[in-house]
Amino acid sequence: MHDGFTIFMLTLVVIGLPVGGGLLFSAYERSLKHREKMATMMNAQAAEKAAQYAAQTERLEQRVRVLERIVTDKGIDLADEIEKLRDAPLN
Repeated sequence: MHDGFTIFMLTLVVIGLPVGGGLLFSAYERSLKHREKMATMMNAQAAEKAAQYAAQTERLEQRVRVLERIVTDKGIDLADEIEKLRDAPLN
């Protein structure tokens, strides 16, 4: 003989727990997908910044090479070279 409370509890266990577990699992999956998307976006931003820093470093290295050449090349008039650098467009 089953009373109403026992039937309710049995229904809750048989139906409620799997449904609740499924909802929790679905929320967990969405959370993981969101974290993955955020990590991908952060990696893309980091790669973009690294490329910008590399380009800036290359430009600075080129300028240093020019300055080293000016300083070490005794046949070049220093003032003329400095003026040429001032007039040159920046990359």
